[in-house]
Amino acid sequence: MLERIGTGAARHHWWVIGIWVVVAVAAVAAAGAFGGHPVDSFSVPNTDSQQALDVLEERFPEAAGGSATVVFYSPGGDRGPAKVTDPDARKAIEATVAKIKELPDLASVADPFVELPPPLPRDVNPTGQIAFTSVSFTKPVTQLPRDTFDRITEAAEPARKVGLSVAYGGPVVDLQDTTNTSGGISEHADDIGLGFAVVILLVAMGAVVAMIVPIASALVGLVVSAALLQLAMGWFTISTVSPALGTMIGLGVGIDYALFITSRYRQNLSAGNDPITAAGRANALSGSAVLFAGITVCLALAGLYLVGIPYITTLGLAMSLFVAVAVVAAVTLIPAILGLAGHRINALRIHRRDDQASDSGLSARWGRTVVRRPWPFAIGGLVILLLLAVPLTRMQLNFPDAGDDAPGATQRVAYDKLAEGFGPGVNAPLLVVVELPKPTEANVGPELEAALKLVEALSKTDGVANAVGPIPNQDGTAAIVSVTPTTGPADPATTALVTKLRDTTIPDALEGTAIKTSQVSVGGSTASLIDLTTLLGERLPWFIGGVVLAAFVLLMMVFRSLLVPLKAAVMNLLSIGAAYGVLVAVFQWGWLRDLVALQETIPVAPFIPVMMFAILFGLSMDYEVFLLSRMREEWQLTGDAELAVINGLANTARVITSAALIMITVFLAFVTNPSPVIKMMAFGMAIAVFIDATLVRMVLVPAVMRLFGRSAWWLPHWLDRILPRINVDATPRQTADQH
Repeated sequence: MLERIGTGAARHHWWVIGIWVVVAVAAVAAAGAFGGHPVDSFSVPNTDSQQALDVLEERFPEAAGGSATVVFYSPGGDRGPAKVTDPDARKAIEATVAKIKELPDLASVADPFVELPPPLPRDVNPTGQIAFTSVSFTKPVTQLPRDTFDRITEAAEPARKVGLSVAYGGPVVDLQDTTNTSGGISEHADDIGLGFAVVILLVAMGAVVAMIVPIASALVGLVVSAALLQLAMGWFTISTVSPALGTMIGLGVGIDYALFITSRYRQNLSAGNDPITAAGRANALSGSAVLFAGITVCLALAGLYLVGIPYITTLGLAMSLFVAVAVVAAVTLIPAILGLAGHRINALRIHRRDDQASDSGLSARWGRTVVRRPWPFAIGGLVILLLLAVPLTRMQLNFPDAGDDAPGATQRVAYDKLAEGFGPGVNAPLLVVVELPKPTEANVGPELEAALKLVEALSKTDGVANAVGPIPNQDGTAAIVSVTPTTGPADPATTALVTKLRDTTIPDALEGTAIKTSQVSVGGSTASLIDLTTLLGERLPWFIGGVVLAAFVLLMMVFRSLLVPLKAAVMNLLSIGAAYGVLVAVFQWGWLRDLVALQETIPVAPFIPVMMFAILFGLSMDYEVFLLSRMREEWQLTGDAELAVINGLANTARVITSAALIMITVFLAFVTNPSPVIKMMAFGMAIAVFIDATLVRMVLVPAVMRLFGRSAWWLPHWLDRILPRINVDATPRQTADQH
């Protein structure tokens, strides 16, 4: 089928190229007309924080809407008022509050200067240099007008006029302030990655036209994928990091997949095939491996649905979209471009290297070195992987917060000023939600008495700065208590506090009262992220086990072997574990953090290991299939296990190395993004691909395959009969009739 598609696309190349252009234009137009914006939704089903959110949305809709925080502070020196409590400053802040009250969909806005009875906290710090106002809306952030943040900044103009500095934070700002999603060099991360890819392809392919083909296909696929993702945002909740992660993955696999097919096409031309036949055969052989590898990546990413967390599911599906489009472009658009290029694919050469892989090159010499001394290479490679993985045992999972944003970002400034003026816990508020039956004269007293007892117990709990409430809703069916910890959102002490409140403080305070423990839940964004982190940590081993088992079965079908898929599973786990270890050492411990422009150490975002595993296990299958399928061919042709390893490595090393270098440079370009999540993901992926393509594919695989010898290709006859067959030939070699 793939050969027929490739032949048809090459023969009718203008039609196929035209269809892709129309699809791209239509997708972009539809995205502009009906597309939406990314939104972070950290719903965690079947958790205490989700119960709290559900009660808020049902009984406290005014407390479940979007929110923002406006922070006023003295800039210091002679540039403005010394304190926010100075008469002119106070009048300007009050004018700002008055203007905010004119915003649509406003639920409430707090006046920082309202005198509150003790122990209620004030919104002006003791030194009078920092103040803030909390702004609440009646609608969720996704339903607010798109200029809400702009109107908030305009409302603060009186404060800026008198010389006060103003910073903004909260969900509304996170969604609508685009200045914190990119900046400086990070705005052109994809351009930087593309530039490096051009150089690598030019050296690897040796001709300008051959370099252009994979780049053109990848860019078209990227445009279509990005437009389709934006279009999906109009109907589905898709996270803010999805576009950047999708672009990163889409660009990398798009160029890689196109590279494999283009390389095979050039080899077919060198073997004497005409362009139409060469394109069809390239699509049949390398295209089948691209299809298999792409499906594997998509299945691994779609498998994130099993984790049971919508945020993770949407990330996986978004990146699956980019990979799927890259695969379709590779097996349809690439043959069409190759048919258009014909023999001109080798035009504008920069060197005269033979397109046919040679067994006398550097790769063959390296292969012979490894197979002659397999034990030292196998043991040495294994020791290096294990050493790199050691930091994994100290991994701390937690979501980066606004305090990890780029210095100078308004969310980071607001976070730092609030922590400076009111303590770190003000950035990690907890919301204790109490469900009450519809009040009657008979139960109002006991219910309120129990709620007051709960607030008193919360206030006296170690780690709690203050507890404000209970604040009932309009019909008295629910009440909320605002709890401010003494520690920040990413502090392990805050996680311990949430656990203590749920397991000890609340049950003890409600024992023997009119309110049951099941009617009280601890929620808020901080508690939701804690629950999300805990849930991911619990389900990660099950997810990894499921993906490894599925990959083991697939590789058994492809290579008709027991030891080959077992080796692949173990080595993939080791290489990904090593990448995790490097990630911990750099981001959590701070080793060489200047290399990634990291201002301070941060915990590992809990979804990063899950996403990395899904993507990398799929991508490593690419290299596994391309390398081992060639070794298997050589084994079937010669029956010599040692020669099969040497020739397999010699004939795939150049393409695998080029593909890996492209992936690495594309991922590293995104390290310049100021978002710590994207930076972490990009760096982790780059390190993992580097380890997999060098230490694993070039050292451990040939060494272990040499040690396995003939037994590497053994499969029990009874298992061979019942296993379905999947034929994948992805190696850059001539078919038998071309010799």
